[in-house]
Amino acid sequence: MSDDVILTVVMGSRAYGLETDASDTDRRGVFVTPTSAFWRLDKPPTHRDGPLPEQFSWEVERFCGLALDANPTALECLWSPLVEVITPAGRRLRDLRQAFLSQRAHRSFAGYADAQFRRLDPGRPNWKQAMHMVRLLLSGLHLVRHGEPLVRVDAHRERLLAIRNGRVPWPEVDGWRAALTAELAAAPSVLPERPDRERVEEFLVGVRAENLPPCGRPAR
Repeated sequence: MSDDVILTVVMGSRAYGLETDASDTDRRGVFVTPTSAFWRLDKPPTHRDGPLPEQFSWEVERFCGLALDANPTALECLWSPLVEVITPAGRRLRDLRQAFLSQRAHRSFAGYADAQFRRLDPGRPNWKQAMHMVRLLLSGLHLVRHGEPLVRVDAHRERLLAIRNGRVPWPEVDGWRAALTAELAAAPSVLPERPDRERVEEFLVGVRAENLPPCGRPAR
């Protein structure tokens, strides 16, 4: 583990309860760049790949921005049941997850699912992509109704895996997608109108303060 990592979770099929014997282990994480790195003209990276296969991490400020915008992947990271690395700062971030929620989720989850739908060819569908399109709508619908995304989809596992394996006709898949999209658009929301940006900013300022060099001087 890199010294700057505050949170690493398993995502993808293993987190969703959709894994098979051939499934990879997808990891997503959050790291913190030393505060003095932002004092220079050349800014530090906002994300990085690795070091493990199928691993991707965001710098904490970038992650907070995505989560505040109701990015589905960022929000689901905060609810993943499979946490591999968590520091005190990472725990504070997880404890803050309700502050990121807002009614923007209606638009973001539906929008990401629609983007996947538009990339699908009904004549020769990418069945794995079709499965995750439906899963994303299920997660978003649960979020607006219950205040947290549906990460594990055990109740829908058999039907979703049937889609992935190409055993569900495309019209049936498209019908499920259309029904979930309509439900998501019409669902009464338990989410606040706006996220609690002040609490998130307070967390971020605290993390930056913890990562100042001695005496506040730039690291050489």
